[in-house]
Amino acid sequence: MDQDLPATLPEAERLARLRLARSENIGPITFRQLLEHFGSAERALGGLPELVRRGGGRRPIRLCAAEKVESEIATLEEFGASLLVFGDRDYPQPLAAIPDAPPSLSYRGNASLLKRPAVAVVGARNASAAGRVLARQFAQDLAAAGLLVVSGLARGIDAAAHQGALGLGTAAVLAGGIDYIYPQENEDLHHAIAEQGLLLAELPPGLEPQARHFPRRNRIISGLSLAVVVVEAAPRSGSLITARLAAEQGREVLAVPGSPLDPRSRGCNDLLRKGATLAESAQDVLEALNGPLAPVRRSQPAGERLFEEESTDENELEQARYRLRQLLSPTAVPVDEVLRQCQVSASVARLALLEMELAGAIERIPGNRVALTATPR
Repeated sequence: MDQDLPATLPEAERLARLRLARSENIGPITFRQLLEHFGSAERALGGLPELVRRGGGRRPIRLCAAEKVESEIATLEEFGASLLVFGDRDYPQPLAAIPDAPPSLSYRGNASLLKRPAVAVVGARNASAAGRVLARQFAQDLAAAGLLVVSGLARGIDAAAHQGALGLGTAAVLAGGIDYIYPQENEDLHHAIAEQGLLLAELPPGLEPQARHFPRRNRIISGLSLAVVVVEAAPRSGSLITARLAAEQGREVLAVPGSPLDPRSRGCNDLLRKGATLAESAQDVLEALNGPLAPVRRSQPAGERLFEEESTDENELEQARYRLRQLLSPTAVPVDEVLRQCQVSASVARLALLEMELAGAIERIPGNRVALTATPR
């Protein structure tokens, strides 16, 4: 994780980071930018109202109350779960390296498993019998080799991978709260992983998974892992989203080939066509990990600041706000392209974007893109 983060966070800062993450208009990327800008979540909470005002907010931002996060932590404890906050010593380093790392993760089970190098095994929900057998064998062999097998506890390939690595080392990343079992058919497996492996969730307890939560879950699966193995996947499936995210995060992507007559193999075959590494056994994965594997990229090089110091010239900042209002529309565009066309320093433009996002004037879209919101608050 970033070198400027303390090894151990004071309890007040841990609570402030959870409050910041649970406040209005603050997603994972904005959370990281606010930490960079203010140096701590405690100072960020105090500085948010001014940033919102400068961004054109029509009303004060709704900050998460301290009582609410204290209640969330108490609920987790009652359920036998605990909380990892970004910056904690035990927060997994590969995940901390991605730019949209979760500000917090609730967990239940053996957190020491996060110290192992991890490999994700994912695939189709409507998996074939052969695909399930193969996923189970991959996972068992990888876990026996000392790796943590990560998946999403979905039916099909995910469930088979967890079953293969159960008792050896597996972690399930949930799309809902840590206490929400989904799908219901995996209830026994859910409880078994809590006892013999590790359950992880980004969302607060009690929240039911929605469709929009699964891509967010997938970025955690790939972010935790050095490599992602796709066993079966139809075109445009969630498993291919995980593979794409893994490639963007600098992870190795491997795919199991299949018959072109089976739609569940088309996604894997397409990955291979585009350069994924062929995997027929766990040995292929182990060889890929020992080969020219791309190192885990840092999301923020140590010492490089996203923003200028607080002495930023107000005239330049106002020019950036004006240019951004001219450049942006409801159609999402890459942040890098916006910064290139803004005609002010990148750090000033980023600060202006942050102000506008906190004010609800713009929203971040997956893929590091931004767009004007349809109905600014």
